[in-house]
Amino acid sequence: MTDAPRFRILEIALHERPVRLRLPFRFGVVTLTECPQAFARARIELADGRSAWGGAAELMAPKWFDKNLALSNHDNFEQLREVLRLARSAYLSDASPDTAFGHFARHHDPHQAASATREFNPLLASYGPALVDRAVLDALCRALGVSFYDAVRANLPGLGGRRPEFAGHDWPTFLASLTPAAHIAARHTVGLVDAITATDLQHPVNDGLPETLEQVVLHYGHHHFKLKVGGRIHDDLARLTAIAAVLDRSAGDYVASLDGNEQYADAEGVAELLARMQAAPALAKLNRSILFIEQPIARKTALDVDVRALAAIKPVIVDESDGELDAFVRARAMGYTGISSKTCKGFYKSLLNAARCAAWNAEDPGPGYFMSAEDLTTQAGLSVQQDLALVNLLGIGHVERNGHHYVDGMAALPEEEQQRFLAAHPDLYEHTHGAVRLHIRNGRIHLGSLACPGFASAAMPDWDTMPAF
Repeated sequence: MTDAPRFRILEIALHERPVRLRLPFRFGVVTLTECPQAFARARIELADGRSAWGGAAELMAPKWFDKNLALSNHDNFEQLREVLRLARSAYLSDASPDTAFGHFARHHDPHQAASATREFNPLLASYGPALVDRAVLDALCRALGVSFYDAVRANLPGLGGRRPEFAGHDWPTFLASLTPAAHIAARHTVGLVDAITATDLQHPVNDGLPETLEQVVLHYGHHHFKLKVGGRIHDDLARLTAIAAVLDRSAGDYVASLDGNEQYADAEGVAELLARMQAAPALAKLNRSILFIEQPIARKTALDVDVRALAAIKPVIVDESDGELDAFVRARAMGYTGISSKTCKGFYKSLLNAARCAAWNAEDPGPGYFMSAEDLTTQAGLSVQQDLALVNLLGIGHVERNGHHYVDGMAALPEEEQQRFLAAHPDLYEHTHGAVRLHIRNGRIHLGSLACPGFASAAMPDWDTMPAF
């Protein structure tokens, strides 16, 4: 094993781009039609004078990090800009060298404290370091000429006991055991306003790309699905019945997850939904296919509610309640057995939770602790590539992917930038229907080209075309 290199962070730049959806996407309390995407760039300098820039990107999704209905979407966007500014200030406040993980560890608490003074919750606050940490690690990988996979497996970020949550794990052994695969299954999201069949289309886009669930299954060949439920049992049952009719007919031996998006008031309501589903003959195959239920209870109370009775029916995972670094530990005590990985929550947190799953399963294989890979409409380019590389390294066999369906690929980007990404990652992308977009066939995404120097990207965006903030 190589010692983790220490370096200084010299510059951090923040940019954004508008993103317009080709289809409306409803999750929880919001129906999204447009949204900015944030970009972070970081320049580092190693002890020998070598310097490199790295980058990261993430959508500024409204009404997910903070679901306060008194705030507009634009209020949410400004919150996310502000936590990025706070993270930039924190990481540039100390010019002394440190490891990649060391920079995260020493700034975590001050950044959370500064965010709390603005009444930003921990999940919202973590968005800032999540982008900065990826940009920093990307710069380190580029400076050393190594891939994200090789850097993490050799623990070049320097994970260790710098924070109490990370203590007690044999990081060199655990990280060296991680083995990326050649491809991954895409778990298609069915949003709450998505058309199931052509009869549901009220305002068709007619761009040649699939618009209905039925068309999606035929076009991409998916066998993995994520089904949003809205907290109204009668409506959820009717919608799930319509979905099951399509999947039973067209998707073969499929698997699915149910995403509650905090829409159920308590565990009893979710248990009633499952009981009603079990009693419906039309949902028999769908019932057998369900792998887990994602965050059905509102984050304010979710980790105070014992879900063991519900988890005895189907495993339950944490998503929106995963604000603090110890959230999975507290969730475990209440009967949750899984937690989501999302790059917007921080990749160090994902590695920590993966190490916890391995340790807990070694101690007690009964409950079967696990991680799921979830999307927040990651966009083609840096965002989707870094997320795919992370979940692939963690050994998760399928990942929710929805950005390619709700957004028209790279159609809004400069043609030269599109072609750079296509040339650098010809297994990951294709040029079709007028733009470069994610390539999914037989429900799978090929990932071989992500093993390139840097954090999973051999191409970069046109930084000069994006306004800074």
